Amino acid sequence: HPPTLPHHSASPKLIMPRLLFPRRTNPFLGLLAVAIAAGAVFAGAMGGLITDPKTLNVGYEPTQPVPFSHALHAGQLKLDCRYCHNTVFDAAHAAVPPTATCINCHSPADDQGITALAAVHADSPKLAPIHESWKSGRSVAWKRVHNLPEFVYFNHAAHVNSGVSCKTCHGRIDQMEVVYQSKELSMAWCIDCHRNPEPHLRPVEFVTKLDWEPTGADGEELSLEEKQAYGAALKEDKQINPQVNCAVCHR
Repeated sequence: HPPTLPHHSASPKLIMPRLLFPRRTNPFLGLLAVAIAAGAVFAGAMGGLITDPKTLNVGYEPTQPVPFSHALHAGQLKLDCRYCHNTVFDAAHAAVPPTATCINCHSPADDQGITALAAVHADSPKLAPIHESWKSGRSVAWKRVHNLPEFVYFNHAAHVNSGVSCKTCHGRIDQMEVVYQSKELSMAWCIDCHRNPEPHLRPVEFVTKLDWEPTGADGEELSLEEKQAYGAALKEDKQINPQVNCAVCHR
């Protein structure tokens, strides 16, 4: 018979003492639960409502350093958009006009009252930031109105050269005393246009003519169906095929 091995008793278990909070802390558990629930509601409101494009951006109307009226310049005086935003047909960005562009019409007067260029409202206090910028060489601190996230790529030249008017994204700028964001500019809004660009297309020569509308041979305004067909013909003629995959805008 094999030798009998010695029997070893099981090691005693190590018992940890229970951690008990005083009874007076019990009411705080309810307060903690309420605080967590309120925090979740607040976070949802911040993430889902306040950051929604319709809440955050549409109607944004910052006060500019100079009270420039697009209704006067682009509307009443009929200045073409390209006079100030002169890179819109050639570059991804529509240039903010330099002070020199403003000075072409609003040249300041010197000590003898003589102006170097045109002197429209040369003594207006509203133009003081323009005149100071011209003298100092420092740019006017214009505030950007239409501002897409940094991870979004948008090319102005690609759109206007395809016949998409400034009006499509910026609204009737020529009727705005103070420029504001009138369109949603969200991803869904852009994709809807890419999927159905026909209503937004026009001949390239009318891209900056914001009050232009297609008309029939008799000069009558077209119906919605006729406008859709008109845009479809332009789309086919210029072979416009907007893409909707992610890499188009997220590069």
